[in-house]
Amino acid sequence: MYIPSRVCWRHLRQILRQSCLRNLSSTTQDVPHVCIVGSGPAGFYTAQQILKGHPGAKVDIVEKLPVPFGLVRFGVAPDHPEVKNVINTFTTTARNERCTFMGNVHVGKDVSIEELQRAYTAVVLAYGADDDRTLAIKGEDNPNVISARSFVGWFNGLPQDKGLKVDLDAENVVILGQGNVALDVARILLTPISILKKTDISQHALEALSRSRVRKVYLVGRRGPLQVAFTIKELREMIKLPDCRPVIHKEDVSCLKQVIADLPRPRKRLTDLLYKTALEPSDTDTRLWAQAAKEWELRFKLTPAEVMEREGKVTGVKFYINQLQGDDLVNKVAIATSETEEIECGLVFRSIGYKSIPIDPNLPFDERKGIILNQKGRVQDRPGLYCSGWVSTGPVGVILNTMTEGFETGKRILKDIEEGVVSSEGKPGSQAIREKLQSAGKQIVSFSDWDKIDLEEIQRGTPIGKPREKIVDIEEMLQVAHS
Repeated sequence: MYIPSRVCWRHLRQILRQSCLRNLSSTTQDVPHVCIVGSGPAGFYTAQQILKGHPGAKVDIVEKLPVPFGLVRFGVAPDHPEVKNVINTFTTTARNERCTFMGNVHVGKDVSIEELQRAYTAVVLAYGADDDRTLAIKGEDNPNVISARSFVGWFNGLPQDKGLKVDLDAENVVILGQGNVALDVARILLTPISILKKTDISQHALEALSRSRVRKVYLVGRRGPLQVAFTIKELREMIKLPDCRPVIHKEDVSCLKQVIADLPRPRKRLTDLLYKTALEPSDTDTRLWAQAAKEWELRFKLTPAEVMEREGKVTGVKFYINQLQGDDLVNKVAIATSETEEIECGLVFRSIGYKSIPIDPNLPFDERKGIILNQKGRVQDRPGLYCSGWVSTGPVGVILNTMTEGFETGKRILKDIEEGVVSSEGKPGSQAIREKLQSAGKQIVSFSDWDKIDLEEIQRGTPIGKPREKIVDIEEMLQVAHS
């Protein structure tokens, strides 16, 4: 074979590898069958990489709910429709002839991971973080201390949270945490109903929020303004929220001007905005804020010590006042002192992080971190078993981070297939699983079935001026899917 000098050997190897993969794909028994558990961003991005990287690989995406898209559907705030545009990419992946969506299948209940591994070349766990971290303080079990994760599920139509009791008959609310989810909760509580009613927010949440008495929201963090976890986009939205003023105390941020120039660019822009909002607001902002009926306030260096109650009702939160220690400007450590402060409120949201749960007792799992034990996506001591997304890394980053991590997991699976670390021999794929589920009378939802649910939701939203009205009952979803 004549090889021009300008063609590098690496490129030749890639050509030969692709040729070999095409030859493999023509042999039915050697076709890799990959099962991905979870249809959120981690699952779809991993599927996308596998389908792109192997011309014959078949991917089944298994989801416990009858509807796909996970955190994009149930975690992204309803007033952020642009973030949900990634659903278009996921839909393209799902419609690939080598990709199959299997909804309403609960792994760990309807089928075990061991059964999946016997049927598939590789199994990827990408089911996200379905639990949240707790404070372990007195009063935390009061009904008016609510998980931010559950509240987000409530206003986004997640079936498991549709019955959440949210008592909005309180003027003051405390949110424990200063990440993007905390800001999402605050924004939904303070956004005018006239704006929310044009989104896909669930109707039961819209009706409850329309009766809300909430006028002030405190966003409380353990550390200082240089350690906040929210991003500049979310902060800008909060600052520009109609009929609402930000309260950022000058004494908290006045010392930041001298260090702003030395910060990494994203942190620099965020810190500069905090500083200017407190000390250099525009005349227009000052005038609008003076007329606002609602407000939100950032509070720093406070660790929750107790949720205070009287006659079963939340009356406030007691905090330890912290000191920050460490030489690093951003990565300082909060140390609680014996001094305390109290903030009065009638409702508390806990927004201190999510964690994953093991869906199978045989999974190697780190209970403290809330992740599956793994080495770069390969599950510890379980050849052929992988994990992707938050169940692998913990709840960090945004969708872009999950995309990168999902692509990398997909590449590792393809590499293991190519090198023979995992084998496709004797792996029937979904056939064996479908037979088991169907014999048990399980109703499997296909992607074309989801199309029916999608259309029904859009049609329900149209008369009331919403992009969709989500179905929040699983049985109703199944009825629509198979109508």
